[in-house]
Amino acid sequence: MLLRIALFFVVACLALIVLGAEDYYKLLGLKKSATDREIKKAYRSLSKKYHPDKNPGDDTASKKFVEVAEAYEVLSNEETRKIYDQYGHEGVQQHKQGGGPRQHHDPFDLFSRFFGGSGHFGHHGGERRGPNMEVRVAIPLRDFYNGRKTEFTIEKQAICSACEGTGSQDGHVETCDTCSGRGVRIQRQQLAPGLFQQVQTHCDKCGGKGKTIKHPCPVCSGSRVVREAETHELEIETGMPTGVRITYENEGDESPDWVAGDLIVHLVESDPTLGQHDHERTDGTFFRRRGKDLFWREVLSLREAWMGDWTRNITHLDGHIVQLHRKRGDVVQPNTVEIVKDEGMPIWHQQLENNEGQKWGDLHVEYVVVLPDLMEKSMEKDFWSVWEKYRKKSGVQLDGAWGRPEGAIKMPTPEGEDEGHDEL
Repeated sequence: MLLRIALFFVVACLALIVLGAEDYYKLLGLKKSATDREIKKAYRSLSKKYHPDKNPGDDTASKKFVEVAEAYEVLSNEETRKIYDQYGHEGVQQHKQGGGPRQHHDPFDLFSRFFGGSGHFGHHGGERRGPNMEVRVAIPLRDFYNGRKTEFTIEKQAICSACEGTGSQDGHVETCDTCSGRGVRIQRQQLAPGLFQQVQTHCDKCGGKGKTIKHPCPVCSGSRVVREAETHELEIETGMPTGVRITYENEGDESPDWVAGDLIVHLVESDPTLGQHDHERTDGTFFRRRGKDLFWREVLSLREAWMGDWTRNITHLDGHIVQLHRKRGDVVQPNTVEIVKDEGMPIWHQQLENNEGQKWGDLHVEYVVVLPDLMEKSMEKDFWSVWEKYRKKSGVQLDGAWGRPEGAIKMPTPEGEDEGHDEL
């Protein structure tokens, strides 16, 4: 009786564990109709995201890393996937207990088959590290001002997911019988009677790889790597400077022979263009940036520059209004620069000192005065009469005020020379 109760308790616990396990398709973010390629792509992305080396001290991420590996191992195998689709987690457990094909239970071993190295990120002694990749990503000024989460896509070398980096369609790789797996051959050459030289040459049979493949992978043609597009998330922080470098650790070109290097992204400002949406069509789109300050040219008519009594509303990069104005009688000289405080770029938090609150640079507004090309005869006559009246009353002749002569000035001759004297 006690044995039956204990057995019932064990079965109930196992049932609770199975019921509590997350659906493998949901865990990988896939539909039940996902293809093998989609399953491998999901594993590649999530395993890098939750890898313990990238999330030190985060037990939740480590658990996810193991769960993602387990989900991939079940769904990547045709037999276990059919069992899982029909019977769920319980069916897979029974299949394993019944002596089915053994699965790889080390998530780091699985990771290394996809990305090379020991299955860990970072620098580990004795492991060869691949080169870093550097790319430029162009971002509109509004994203530097407001901050934004977006994505960018690059093309890189990746380990072939079809053969998991073996280069073989069936996974079978043999050691080259010519070079014994060294990739090089040692040849003896006779230089003279009794005098020999050993020369190390590239093995022609295996191409220096030390291994041969009878059935090359149809996807990578036995090269073990492919070129493919990879999308990364990009978080642009408010006020980030142009040219800032963002490093994605171990996201460079991959190879079974090395640990991937880093992907280094340089953020640059894209040329201003009017977008399709309202927030992409503001005046601020055409601001110019220099450090923490912004620059803008505002055009005034002759009447506005001379007489004042005008107002301008400039729509900033985040949609708020910056108002410029002059009272009647306030004259604006051409090329005058007005500085509007705290309307420039937000200052990046890493450039603030002592945990200061949010601060902004200034907006520099340069005024350009546009003169009319022509005037109607009556308008020209009215203007002339008004200006002549005040010129005669208080006008100044500028040449005289500045001391300019009316005629040409006679320049002195070189010392010791007489005018009109010819040395020849």
